[in-house]
Amino acid sequence: MGDKIILKGMKFFGNHGVLEEERRLGQQFEIDLELSMDLQPAGQTDDLSLSVSYAEIFSTVEQILTGPPLKLLEAVAETVAKGILAQYSKIEQIKVTLKKPGAPIKGSFQYMAVEITRRRG
Repeated sequence: MGDKIILKGMKFFGNHGVLEEERRLGQQFEIDLELSMDLQPAGQTDDLSLSVSYAEIFSTVEQILTGPPLKLLEAVAETVAKGILAQYSKIEQIKVTLKKPGAPIKGSFQYMAVEITRRRG
């Protein structure tokens, strides 16, 4: 299936990180989602109930990213993927790219990130 809904560049302030200072002070995170699902029924009928609401997805991601701290980006990405798949049965597959632009590493970089893909079932 080639149909996707893409939410790109969502930014949230969260307290995730391995270092105690990261969990105490917090930092900016950026997240991209690709949601694979059949968009043809919604496209043919112009009926939102046959798709998913971008606003609801955004809210779900916001709750996770601004919620209780986790140590690893991998754990945050996994929580997002599991939460979205559990809440939205029409989504068959999700790709999560979670970026940490302010990772506590000396040197020049745009961001550190993890990317995971999870399928329903």
